[in-house]
Amino acid sequence: MTKVAPSILSGDFAKMGESVSNAESWGADYIHCDVMDGVYVPNITFGMPMIKALRPYSSLTFDVHLMITEPEKYVEQFCDAGADIVTFHPEASKDVDKAIDLIKNKGKKVGLVLNPDKHIELLLPYLKKIDMIVIMGVYPGFGGQRFIPDVLGKAKVLKRVGFKGEIELDGGVTEENAAKIVADGVDVLVGGSSVFRSSDPASTIRRLKGQ
Repeated sequence: MTKVAPSILSGDFAKMGESVSNAESWGADYIHCDVMDGVYVPNITFGMPMIKALRPYSSLTFDVHLMITEPEKYVEQFCDAGADIVTFHPEASKDVDKAIDLIKNKGKKVGLVLNPDKHIELLLPYLKKIDMIVIMGVYPGFGGQRFIPDVLGKAKVLKRVGFKGEIELDGGVTEENAAKIVADGVDVLVGGSSVFRSSDPASTIRRLKGQ
């Protein structure tokens, strides 16, 4: 069944704990946390202290997406703060294998992120080591962007080459395009604006799941 991971980047930063609790009550499967450093992407959001502060507000899986340079320097701290899945961009890392191993040694799941202009060849050396692949439906850095349809097809190729983990799509997901994205082979939909700005978020999550 399709999972939905609301991105708290679109939540109320003045009431972030409440936003996380609400997402769970609406029927979310994961809580998606977008971490940006102002270097890898031209925006700054939050770091380990926010993850730690939010952890008591939900029992759901915390799906932490690191849009930062040299993630290997910080992944252990994010694991300790309460992340359950840590994903990062391989081109931002000086040692992808080290970052993967550090996360797995903490007993957490690990994933790699594929930007719209990157090819799956970038991920092939790591497919047997990772639990998730995040396909970006927009260029990382800001919420509320329009979906780039050219990314469709990547999930099917990843499954064809033997990837057995979850495939998540992050960016531009709406009720209108969700079914097409899932039909492409995506398992987890990240919903930011589409969920938190909905007049009925619980119904939106159900529709994203195809219910």
